[in-house]
Amino acid sequence: MSKSKLEYIWLDGYEPTANLRSKTKIEENFSGKLEDCPMWAFDGSSTKQAEGGSSDCLLKPVAIFPDPARKDAYLVMTEVLSPDGTPHPSNARALIDDEDDDFWFGFEQEYFIMDTHTQLPLGFPVGGYPGPQGLYYCSVGGKNTHGRDIVEEHADLCIEAGINFEGINQEVACGQWEFQIFAKGAKTAGDHVWVARYLLDRLTEKYGYYIEYHPKPIKGDWNGSGMHANFSNTTLRTAGSKDVYMKICEAFRPVTKEHIEVYGEFNDQRLTGKHETASINDFSYGISDRGASIRIPIMTVEKGWKGWLEDRRPASNGDPYKIAGRIVKTVKSAQLN
Repeated sequence: MSKSKLEYIWLDGYEPTANLRSKTKIEENFSGKLEDCPMWAFDGSSTKQAEGGSSDCLLKPVAIFPDPARKDAYLVMTEVLSPDGTPHPSNARALIDDEDDDFWFGFEQEYFIMDTHTQLPLGFPVGGYPGPQGLYYCSVGGKNTHGRDIVEEHADLCIEAGINFEGINQEVACGQWEFQIFAKGAKTAGDHVWVARYLLDRLTEKYGYYIEYHPKPIKGDWNGSGMHANFSNTTLRTAGSKDVYMKICEAFRPVTKEHIEVYGEFNDQRLTGKHETASINDFSYGISDRGASIRIPIMTVEKGWKGWLEDRRPASNGDPYKIAGRIVKTVKSAQLN
């Protein structure tokens, strides 16, 4: 008789920024299939998802990955349900209107690697600052590159887990990195981003680091951290029409506030109109414009207006479920009008 570890992962009820939670369930003779993952429960009063007098919340498995760091183990992404089986108010995944997986998403997750002892990004000296931005982006060599070991190990873990991991690079600021996730289906994309974050956060436990997802952890002349959302659906992939793209981009303008509300806490500190961002108070779009709210990639234009769009406003601490869900809603509204 064999036993397997199933690590159930979920998002807690903290607002506006949820935290990852997980606990391990031991199953005998487990098949490794999602449909054989049982429902489970947890104490919602300890995660701001229930009151103490009625504290049970349910965990509904929605995606499964082999755990690359443990033998006979699996990572199980779950949705939180209320005791009656309906989606919990904290469950943004259940609200995404993309049942046919028509929407494809590519998320660019930026983050800072922080030293637990100094509480500073890697490469930052205590009581001072490293050299200015310029030499860190995609750098090579110990003078400007900090944290490559953990970044490479994280990439290996994600690939072994079957996550749709697309790449890594050091970012513009010292100690800042990025990984990219692509998936067909808005919900699937969110699953893959959250499990990739989980693997990264868990990995820091052995390095003496932690990951800072705050969009502007270092004040001053340093780039903040975003999570650019590249997206398409059948219309965008096959349109062949500039007018269609203009209509979809314009559909984002009247709901700017609704998007910003779910694009991450403290995003006003990042979206200043500087450091490759548009101001949080403006809405703009343009071809190959990294200072716009929405960038129209040059490849989309060169392919005859068949491709994707990039929303550059989401913050690094944003919930990909909420971000994808809001983008899907806006694009669909443009196609109905």
